Amino acid sequence: MELRQRIEKAFEATKTEKTKKSHLDLFNEFKSHLNAGRIRAAQPVDGQWIVNTWVKKGILLGFRIGQLEDFSVDKRFVYFDRGTFPLKTITLRDAIRIVPGGSSIRDGCYIGKQVTCMPPMYINVGAYVDDETMIDSHALVGSCAQVGKRCHISAGSQIGGLLEPIGSLPVIIEDEVIIGGNCGIYEGVMVRKAAIIGAGTILTGSTPVYDIVRNLIYRKSQDKPLEIPENAVVVPGSRPLKREHHLGEGLSVYTPLIIKYKDEKSLSATELDDTLR
Repeated sequence: MELRQRIEKAFEATKTEKTKKSHLDLFNEFKSHLNAGRIRAAQPVDGQWIVNTWVKKGILLGFRIGQLEDFSVDKRFVYFDRGTFPLKTITLRDAIRIVPGGSSIRDGCYIGKQVTCMPPMYINVGAYVDDETMIDSHALVGSCAQVGKRCHISAGSQIGGLLEPIGSLPVIIEDEVIIGGNCGIYEGVMVRKAAIIGAGTILTGSTPVYDIVRNLIYRKSQDKPLEIPENAVVVPGSRPLKREHHLGEGLSVYTPLIIKYKDEKSLSATELDDTLR
């Protein structure tokens, strides 16, 4: 029986059955594939992203069968988590640069070659961080979030995951995207290749994005996430409230704006420095 079928079967069985050793063995096999990047919570197929719901079920299976354990190093360094999700084992051969200072990478995620992790940062289970990407200080890559090659997730930024609902697309950050400092990308938002998200920008499924270059408005729909186009440059903005009783107050609501698309000048300004990797 294929791994997918066994995970689906165990996920349904553990709704009513007690945890068996076979469940734990299956989950550890499943997690080894997550760690190696052989399976992903979401993946591109012919330019479109699809959700692998069975992978999300496998991760949830780990939470369901895992017992709380003491992973403390000593009395000064204590932590407690599910026994199924310790810290990820990383060796020098993995070619990942982890600068000391309080960072954590949970087991069950893929970290590509030449990824740089600046302290303190956190990468959660099910995440996929591709080659040569930098995760800067105080940044978070949430559960099942997918981050492409040569991205820069700047200091203080949050890349939300989306483990549940199972069928929902997690946050997708494609190759060569720059996420500025103190940004928040949530609710399955998709940022297409080489876009720049300016510092302080918040993108959610419920926030429309106004493209003042193409005179378009981007929104999440029932069957499609909020999608930021390739090479778009997004910054925080605002628009006035239109309701009559608000007009006299001069109130406005937060709105992300696409103010331009990358040209040669912005390409050179955002070029990542290979010496950091």
